[in-house]
Amino acid sequence: MAYQLAIKAAIEASKAIMDVYKSDFKTQDKQDGSPLTQADLASSQQIEEILMPLGFPITGEESPKAPFGERQQWQKSWCVDPLDGTKEFIKRNGEFAVNIALIENNKAVFGLIASPVNEEMLIGSKETGVYIFDFKNFENPPYWKKILPPTHCNSPLVMACSRSHHSGPVLQLIHQLQENGHPIEFIKKGSALKFFDLALGKADIYPRFAPTMEWDIAAGQAILEALGGEVVHAQTQEPLRYNKANLVNPYFIAKTAPLIRNH
Repeated sequence: MAYQLAIKAAIEASKAIMDVYKSDFKTQDKQDGSPLTQADLASSQQIEEILMPLGFPITGEESPKAPFGERQQWQKSWCVDPLDGTKEFIKRNGEFAVNIALIENNKAVFGLIASPVNEEMLIGSKETGVYIFDFKNFENPPYWKKILPPTHCNSPLVMACSRSHHSGPVLQLIHQLQENGHPIEFIKKGSALKFFDLALGKADIYPRFAPTMEWDIAAGQAILEALGGEVVHAQTQEPLRYNKANLVNPYFIAKTAPLIRNH
């Protein structure tokens, strides 16, 4: 029931986003300097209206944040980015997504990433497995395509990179992989859509040495872990945790199952 409502919420949110995308929309800056559009707010409203009746609290990018003293009592909550990739949305390059994750005891146990432009959704958990489907088939699971864990790395290795964020430590990781005999190709893509490439075996690794928030990555981590992959702290190699006092993620590296086995 919860997963079905999350899928419905993502589709309704995607429709609201595309209504704005096709219009002559305006942008404004939030207090932290990041951009905000009417699409962010309309998507957030759709998601909250559909998910709130389930009774699980929501931590969302555009929602008021409960104080940690309250949040640390939560055993189950939603982690939502109603429009991941607002910069890409403003550029009108189509590389933005809706992210919804279910958090249980600080772990992302279910994830959903929807592409409003492609009308395509990736969902997954260890309990259900991972699937990809078109919006038109969201109520017809027999038409969903089950995604199996990738069996081997790409050759050359394929690294997914952000389109809007770059940093020095990524270059160090690239040199390290190359020294270990791995030539590398790159896929540049905005938002959590990079997890489509990781889940489908089109990319092997996604390092991020720039700030992200919990709602940017939680859904992707649940999906990747369901396929035997991982999203780990770049220094400690521990899986990322959620509903923390500080909602900023540490720098991380996402890897597919074959890459983990080979290293």
